[in-house]
Amino acid sequence: MKRSWSILSICHLSPVICHATSLRRVAGFLLAFFLFSGLQPLCGAGQLDPSVKQLVIGIAPDWNSMTGKLQRMQKTAEGWTKVGAPMDVLFGKHGLAWGRGELGDRGDGGPVKVEKDDRAPAGVFKIGVIYTYDQSLPAGANYPFQTVTAADAWVDDLNSPFYNQHVTVDPKNPPPWYHKARMRLGDFAYRWLVEIRHNADPPVPGFGSAIFFHIRRGPTRPSAGCTTMAEPNLVRMITWLRAPDQPHYVCLPRAEYLRLWQAWGLPEPATTGLF
Repeated sequence: MKRSWSILSICHLSPVICHATSLRRVAGFLLAFFLFSGLQPLCGAGQLDPSVKQLVIGIAPDWNSMTGKLQRMQKTAEGWTKVGAPMDVLFGKHGLAWGRGELGDRGDGGPVKVEKDDRAPAGVFKIGVIYTYDQSLPAGANYPFQTVTAADAWVDDLNSPFYNQHVTVDPKNPPPWYHKARMRLGDFAYRWLVEIRHNADPPVPGFGSAIFFHIRRGPTRPSAGCTTMAEPNLVRMITWLRAPDQPHYVCLPRAEYLRLWQAWGLPEPATTGLF
């Protein structure tokens, strides 16, 4: 099931250049305000939507752990049940930090995710589209995907109005930021990029961008903020995902999951096989 996207032409970008200075001031003010005030940027609150029937749960031993375990969970009439065995995963090389997702952090501490901090976002996040440079997903998959070409980019410039967004441009006449932001073709680790919708609705400049599940580069090599795993495990996850089941990703340190699972309406820890 291939998802179509609107094309952003270069003519759409020209007004942006005129406002670059204002954007820098606004982005810098927002980032400084939230970090130095101790407040979190606006994010969701409450409990997990009861209509969510698929969860991917990632647990790290603590905030600074770059390794952890991941478990798929399916909601049935009897409640949440495990799907398959736990998988080894790698997080950011500096561990986790509170992200901007579907539920408020309700935390008494822990770092806050910012751009280029090499931490994976913690919280509850929608799982978005799959990006691939292939023409199809692995056999058995049935999920929205986008085939990436030379025209595709993901913007991490916090001064850009397209910060943390997928955009499509004319590669023959690209904007100045294109070469830095273009999505890589042929990189084995990026064969499938499963979007983790951190800081997405709407994006707040400076609080992290381009967060995905993808293939790990080695069994001990952490990411810059994504959740990575061995290729066979990623394929298992991709072929299991179903859009009507509204899949979400729960990523937390062990102690935070134990503290928050009831308040957030998450599966009981004992049912996950991760505790």
